[in-house]
Amino acid sequence: MAILLFLFFTSILSISYSSPLPVNASGNISARRQAGCGTGNPVDDCWRTGHLSDGDGVSIFGARDVWVDRCTLEDCADGLVDVIAASTGVTVSNCLLTNHNKAMLLGHNDGYEDDRAMRVTVAFNRFGPGLVQRMPRCRFGVFHVVNNDYVNWGKYAIGGSASPTILSRGNRFCAGKKKEVTKRDGDPPKSEWQKWNWISDGDLMFNGAFFTASGGPGAEGASTCKGIKQRLPFRCNETKTNRAAGRRSP
Repeated sequence: MAILLFLFFTSILSISYSSPLPVNASGNISARRQAGCGTGNPVDDCWRTGHLSDGDGVSIFGARDVWVDRCTLEDCADGLVDVIAASTGVTVSNCLLTNHNKAMLLGHNDGYEDDRAMRVTVAFNRFGPGLVQRMPRCRFGVFHVVNNDYVNWGKYAIGGSASPTILSRGNRFCAGKKKEVTKRDGDPPKSEWQKWNWISDGDLMFNGAFFTASGGPGAEGASTCKGIKQRLPFRCNETKTNRAAGRRSP
C-alpha cells in the first residue's frame, strides 16, 4: 500500500529549523507552503528524505513520488533544492527561489549512472532575482522544465552534464544583457554535447537571453527550437504596474 503524506501550513510562515525535518516513507510525499526557509541565517537543512543532508534547503535522496510545492527558499548553507541518488517522480512547483549561488541540483554526480532513472518536473517557479546558477543543473535523466520565470541569473540558468535530456517549454528568460541560458558543465567537446537532447519550445527570450539547443538527427533538438526573442521596455525584475508606481517586484 502506498503512503500519502501531506505537510500543509494554513498560512504564510517564516520557518527556522534547529535541526533537519526528516521524512522517510515509500509512496507519495508532498510539502506545501513552506515559506522563508533559510531567510536571515543560513540553515543546514529544511526538509529532507532518506539521508543526512549537507546543508540543502530541500534534499530528496533515493525517493520517489515527491511533490514540493509553494515553498520560498533562499540563503541555505549548500543548495536550495537537491534531488539525487536515482530519485524519480519528483515535481517542484510554484516555488520562489532567490538570493543564492547553487539553486537546484538534479542528479548525484557524473559517475552515478543510476540517475538515468530520474524523471523530474520543474514547473511554475520563479528563479531570481539574486541567483547565480543551477536552475536546475541536471545529470543523466529526463527533466521537464516548464512555465518558469527566470530573472537576471548570474552564470547560467539551465545546465547539465552526463547527457541529460532537458525539455524547456514555455519559460520566460529575462536577461539584463546578452547572456546564454544554457551551460554544458565540464566543457565536453561539441561533438559530444550535440547529441544531448536539450529542447527549447515556446520559451520567451528577453533582453539578450538565448538558449543553445541540441539533439541528434531526427530527434527534437536544435531544429525544433521555437524560442521567441523580444526586448522588454522595462527591467527584468519589474512589472509594468510596479514600474509605474516606482516600486520593484518582490
